[in-house]
Amino acid sequence: MGDVNFNNLDYQIYLQFKKVFMFYLPRLCEHCLNPACVASCPSGALYKREEDGIVLVDQERCRGWRYCVSGCPYKKVYFNWETGRSEKCIFCYPRIEAGMTSLCSETCVGKIRYVGVILYDADQIATAASIKEEHELYPGQTGIFLNPKDPAVVAEAISQGMPQSYIEAAQHSPVYKLTVDWQLAFPLHPEFRTLPMVWYIPPLSPLVQFFEESDDDIHDPEVMRIPLTYLANLLTAGDKEPVRMALRRLMALRSYMRSKRLKGKADADVLEKVGMTEEMAEGIYRLLAIAKYKDRFVIPTVKKEEEIDLYRGQGAAGFNSHGA
Repeated sequence: MGDVNFNNLDYQIYLQFKKVFMFYLPRLCEHCLNPACVASCPSGALYKREEDGIVLVDQERCRGWRYCVSGCPYKKVYFNWETGRSEKCIFCYPRIEAGMTSLCSETCVGKIRYVGVILYDADQIATAASIKEEHELYPGQTGIFLNPKDPAVVAEAISQGMPQSYIEAAQHSPVYKLTVDWQLAFPLHPEFRTLPMVWYIPPLSPLVQFFEESDDDIHDPEVMRIPLTYLANLLTAGDKEPVRMALRRLMALRSYMRSKRLKGKADADVLEKVGMTEEMAEGIYRLLAIAKYKDRFVIPTVKKEEEIDLYRGQGAAGFNSHGA
């Protein structure tokens, strides 16, 4: 079949899958920690900003060689034939600098996007990207994320000149909760070894409602209509266990909230089976179901007096005046 997402799937399952199920996967620039587009650019026009990790294209330095277009495994760098320069998602960096979120997150009708700060150990990027076994790449990336509430991490961040606003934003980051604390979100194709920073929560099957209304085990993702192997190929380089646990936790949360709202008595036993506490379940529910704007987007404001001269740093032409 030639599609890595269908590795280790029976061909008949593949045919049935195409007929009976579809889900949307919004894809954008991953703003990777180890960006392939930056590594493939001969002119050095692509680079990753130190202050926020956004990957940008310096339109003044771009020579239109298009190596970045073929170098990005997510195919999120484009070539503008009118200007003769490459362009890509700029993560709405002028808005980010002002403490606002990106427009795609702002206008998402489903309110399914979250933006936050994550502290990481830059010295461990090469090690995490060089892990030999593909199924260890996902835990390898989470291993370089630093706990923003750890006093040692906070002290080191302050000693390196990180503003207090960045530290506070990291401590309240919804992304850190989803990726590290709750382990519900995963990187898209970690086997590319770019260490992507846009992570996804795997979707629950529409059949979940059927199992909730029956006596079957609602905590077994194997019975769902979306093949678990497919999701694992998509998000964890084929390792099904992390995805299975995330789905079980989402299903347990649904069962817990159902018992609390409809039966008048919270069933905490269903949470214990998947390693969740009631406090954890309430936190996940608030963030995924009823979170307010300030909870979904925790972005520190850049203090201009603490930053470099952006005109000199970006060049006279600026970035991506026609960015995607």
